[in-house]
Amino acid sequence: MEFSSIDYLLDESAKNGLPIGQIVLREEQRESGAAKEAIMERIARTWQVMKNAANAGIATDMRSVSGLTGGDAAQYYNHLRNHKNLLGTLEAKAVAYALATSGYNAAMGVIAAAPTAGAAGILPGVLIAAQEEYGFSERDAYEALLTAGGIGAAIANRATISGASGGCQAECGTAAAMAAAALTEVMGGTPRKCVDAAALALKNCLGLACDPVAGLVEVPCVKRNGVYAVLAITAADMALAGIRSFIPLDEVIDSMYQIGCGMPSCIRETGEGGLAATPTGQAAKRRLT
Repeated sequence: MEFSSIDYLLDESAKNGLPIGQIVLREEQRESGAAKEAIMERIARTWQVMKNAANAGIATDMRSVSGLTGGDAAQYYNHLRNHKNLLGTLEAKAVAYALATSGYNAAMGVIAAAPTAGAAGILPGVLIAAQEEYGFSERDAYEALLTAGGIGAAIANRATISGASGGCQAECGTAAAMAAAALTEVMGGTPRKCVDAAALALKNCLGLACDPVAGLVEVPCVKRNGVYAVLAITAADMALAGIRSFIPLDEVIDSMYQIGCGMPSCIRETGEGGLAATPTGQAAKRRLT
């Protein structure tokens, strides 16, 4: 999808009386030439991959090849099942599924990048948990994924979703914005509220470094997915309550890009700075290499 303006999505939604997801579907049909049914089938397959990864990640304590991560999702899910969670059930389930997906990715399982592999747990974590809690249909989930895709495409076209280019704000920040917008739509929010939710999520990720220990998408990436799933839910809840983002989402995206361009290379996925440069991070790198 070629559009790079959130305002374009909002304008098209208003003119046509359609949710953002339907505008995104229309754009995809126009650009790809694919039939609506084919696009929806692809989304259905993606949703199933997301569910499979989340469930597999919780059901096992598989470790990554490096041994740096593994078992966190199963441990947290048991914490939830024992009613020891401090978070509400929606948030706690989202953490568990986000950890599961990200951990499954680290263990070389099949995941759906959303928008990247490093941030792949946030969107499915939020939506799978919300579907369990509120019982919305599979079709509603597909619509939410379309909305998420529109937000992600606009950020990718206007700025970047690459940790190497913009730090983790471009990966987990974008994923949190996508998840916040998707959850807002599936819970009955207007297009404007979806966009406000995305803006609230993204602007609270600004400046986030991409600092993977030993250059692997494991530490701090796996646990970061769990934390930012909760941020996405918080942003959606605020937007559903009618709280607006003072800074429009297009401007937040521009700010994210400017911040990313100004980041030193050591905190843009090189594994040379931030947490990767700590004594513990360096010891892990030496052990692995």
